[in-house]
This record gives sequence, structure tokens and C-alpha cells, in this order.
Amino acid sequence: MKWVTTTVAIEIAATGLILILAPFLFGRLVLGGELTEPGQALGRLAGIALLGLALTSWPDSSARPVTRAMLGYNLLATAYLGYLGIMGKLVGALLWPAVVLHLLFAALLAAECMTVRRA
Repeated sequence: MKWVTTTVAIEIAATGLILILAPFLFGRLVLGGELTEPGQALGRLAGIALLGLALTSWPDSSARPVTRAMLGYNLLATAYLGYLGIMGKLVGALLWPAVVLHLLFAALLAAECMTVRRA
């Protein structure tokens, strides 16, 4: 039944990619409406989370799948939220603290992945 989880992981990753690259298209084709600019940003974050979820079913590696997925999510979330802040769009009071928190978590998870590889 591994093919089932692999197939679902591919579907989840594809949905995540569509949400990241074209959230407006997802809104139009799946939800039948237009997404606002904040809605598109939230859609992209959801897409990043879905890519992280898809990584839990990725072929075996030295890192635990959940750790690898959380690392991927935190790296991508850091990059996207940082991009939003640098571009000056959709900057709320907690944007930069969220960037720092995701970056910290990414560093800690990367260190854990390195520890798992050496063990």
C-alpha cells in the first residue's frame, strides 16, 4: 500500500505548488471566487504547509520524515514571510517576530537532522 501514500503525497505536493505559484487560480477554479491579497498570502502559506506535509511520505532518508517536513516548512515560511516584509506588503505587528521564530526553528531542526545523520 506504499503506492497509496506516495500518490497522496504527490497530490498534496501538487496542491501546495498551485497554492504557492497561483493562489488566485486555485481560488477561481476550486472555490469559484477571487482571493484578496491577504487571502493569496495565506494561500501561499497553506501551500508551504502542504509541501511540508508531502515530505513526510518522501522516500527514505537519514532524517526522520516529520523532522524533514517541519524543516522544509520552516525554511520556506521564513523565506516567504521575509519576502513579504522586505517588499513592504502585508506587514503586521508580528511579521518579523514570526520570521525570526521560523528561522530559529529551522536552525534547530537542521541541527537535529545533522545529528540523526551522524548517528
